[in-house]
Amino acid sequence: MAAPVITITRQYASGGSEVARLVAGALGWTVIDNEFVDQVAERAGLPPAEVAQREERAPGLLERLARTLAAASPEMFLASAAAPRLEQDEATIVKLTERVIAEAAAHGRIVLVGRGAQAVLARRPDALHVYVVASKPWRMQLAVERLGADPARAEQIVDETDRQRDQYVKTYYGRQRHDFVNYDLVVNTERLGVDGAAAVVVSEARRREWK
Repeated sequence: MAAPVITITRQYASGGSEVARLVAGALGWTVIDNEFVDQVAERAGLPPAEVAQREERAPGLLERLARTLAAASPEMFLASAAAPRLEQDEATIVKLTERVIAEAAAHGRIVLVGRGAQAVLARRPDALHVYVVASKPWRMQLAVERLGADPARAEQIVDETDRQRDQYVKTYYGRQRHDFVNYDLVVNTERLGVDGAAAVVVSEARRREWK
């Protein structure tokens, strides 16, 4: 049996990242978000000796993923010690992201946020796919209060960010990100609160006897 994994897809400013952190904390799992993916990419692009040094200092999933990716896809990380990060085209970044998701999912007990994870792992049997939603006015307010969005541009930012995320999944996976049938659970943070939404996800994971 594959190790279980939870994917969190979220409308912009719906509190989905916070839901993911709460779920992971309750289950004792690891969150993989955009920042984590970027860190893996950076470390995988470092010289092997430097990755090894980091691994010795702080062994963990981040280093293991970086080492595995660098070994499996050296052509993606043609970086020198002087320039550990390269400007990469979107297709390369998508492939890298898919590798991170696949390696993390193989590790299991991971909460994956965004990056089309629900599409990449659509056929995986031990995956719980969650979509976090809320009304646009509520999300606009959250974008201003918590994310620092310009109040005059809040609606535009919400609409544009969601459009870009929808387009990413449609372009690379041919799926409609906002189609509810792609998910096991749809949770409304405006109605349930962030804590309540996370509790629903944790409850389903425990019903499945995931530890």
